[in-house]
Amino acid sequence: MTSLTQRSSGLVQRRTEASRNTADKERLSGQEEDEPRRGDEPDDDDSGDSKETRLTLMEEVLLLGLKDREGYTSFWNDCISSGLRGCMLIELALRGRLQLEACGMRRKSLLSRKVICKSDAPTGDVLLDEALKHIKDTQPPETVQSWIELLSGETWNPLKLHYQLRNVRERLAKNLVEKGVLTTEKQNFLLFDMTTHPLTNNNIKQRLIKKVQEAVLEKWVNDPHRMDKRLLALIYLAHSSDVLENAFAPLLDDQYDLAMKRVRQLLELEPEGESMKTNSNELLWAVVAAFTK
Repeated sequence: MTSLTQRSSGLVQRRTEASRNTADKERLSGQEEDEPRRGDEPDDDDSGDSKETRLTLMEEVLLLGLKDREGYTSFWNDCISSGLRGCMLIELALRGRLQLEACGMRRKSLLSRKVICKSDAPTGDVLLDEALKHIKDTQPPETVQSWIELLSGETWNPLKLHYQLRNVRERLAKNLVEKGVLTTEKQNFLLFDMTTHPLTNNNIKQRLIKKVQEAVLEKWVNDPHRMDKRLLALIYLAHSSDVLENAFAPLLDDQYDLAMKRVRQLLELEPEGESMKTNSNELLWAVVAAFTK
């Protein structure tokens, strides 16, 4: 009788412990589900990688253009400066900060419509916020083409030279250093020393190159409106900045030819018509028009 009582009490004790363990697990899983919700912040930016490795369009284009070991872009590349300014406009548009003015009764062309500040909320990126402030404070508003030139410092008007964003490549490289993608070194070039930023995290760059390659090869959809807007913009602006070839360099000849054929298909699209389709971003197509006109 005593042993039966002991077995019964032991069974009750095990059941009690099991129920406690189950309750603890449910409570912990509930906390884990709640933590991401508490940490979520509204952001129009893509949420693919962690915050440390999430790159802006400008950083992605610069990373494609940087020589891995040397840590600088080609001295012969005179396209990347304006390309990076185009990246800023599209980045701000994708984050809901900029848009084109309304068409009105008579539809204007993309390049004749002004850029309007939709929201002046800080983006958390110094370069983007600097460009956004210029655009917000400028009256009357300017067109996409004008802003690319003004932010690049390519203007004959001395009264508008203050719009130029200075040391953009160096500042973007420092952002990539902070994100653990690049490192900082000094190199001697006979008459002068130059700060360079060699690649330190090859995984991130290879992931970027693979993403660009797959967009025009394995994951090609033959319709720009079914592509991710950020990825579509990256292909256009990498081409405009003369760095897209760097992403295709490792491909086999057949793959390279097919990739370039599909890039040409994108370049031959008519931005005016594409901007009128459902869910298109007009400012993105206006930047495309500025570089492909």
